[in-house]
Amino acid sequence: MVRIISDTSTLYSTTQAREAGFDVSALSVHIAGKSYREFDEISSEEFVSIIQQGHMPTSSQPAIGEVIELYEKYPDDEILNITMADGLSGTYKSAVGALEMCSKSDHIKVINSRTLCGPHRYIVEEALRLAKEGAGMEKILERCRYLIDSAKSFLLPADFGYQRRGGRLSPLVSYVGQAMKLAPVLTQTEDSLQLTIAGVRRSFTQAVKFVGNAFVNYKAGKGWRVYVSHAGVPEMAEQALRMMKEALPTADHFEILPLSPAFITQGGPGCVAIQVVRS
Repeated sequence: MVRIISDTSTLYSTTQAREAGFDVSALSVHIAGKSYREFDEISSEEFVSIIQQGHMPTSSQPAIGEVIELYEKYPDDEILNITMADGLSGTYKSAVGALEMCSKSDHIKVINSRTLCGPHRYIVEEALRLAKEGAGMEKILERCRYLIDSAKSFLLPADFGYQRRGGRLSPLVSYVGQAMKLAPVLTQTEDSLQLTIAGVRRSFTQAVKFVGNAFVNYKAGKGWRVYVSHAGVPEMAEQALRMMKEALPTADHFEILPLSPAFITQGGPGCVAIQVVRS
């Protein structure tokens, strides 16, 4: 049997993943002098509340020892670890490093999903579905790679400061943008290792419309899934979802999810992520 493991970029807590039939290692966030395993020890709502009190967060990939424990949990089964995007986190490199530290690793494969959140969640769910049906490693990998190649993501941050501190926007652009109340639209680079500016609009509504048009040009629609994830702004997420339904009326699936504390550390409170992946 193929066992599926991943990390909390899937927006599953360790308990939720276990109940679904797979395992995740938890990313950690550090804020106000304390460290927390996301979802297990702090919720997204609690995390945003602490940030709003004036505290700045940082995040870190899962502890390598925890990943090794997951690798050693199933000595008689094949294991597929589907990690969040390399470059946006050290999670993939940690997963590979943990593999090199295992005494027996020939039954373990690590794959970089090149995405996170909604599409990452679906890729893992599909791998799990196939594993439960008795599919072999190669069939599961083929399905994962097909989905990975299709995923596309946009991030609409509310606070330019988070992007400036993360080096994703120049100080001049971020200060001018904040003063003019512009709405930046970020996306992953071609190699999926970084975020880059896809466009800048004058309002959140115009930014979402920009994303919808980009997905139409990307040929998303029937046979695709749409995910809207948010950092404590459910009303904005609902608005974005309505606009995505107008832009992509034939899409197979629409879903709203709360972003994880680690992703909120990157995008900032109030950010909205809009993503698509093939069904």
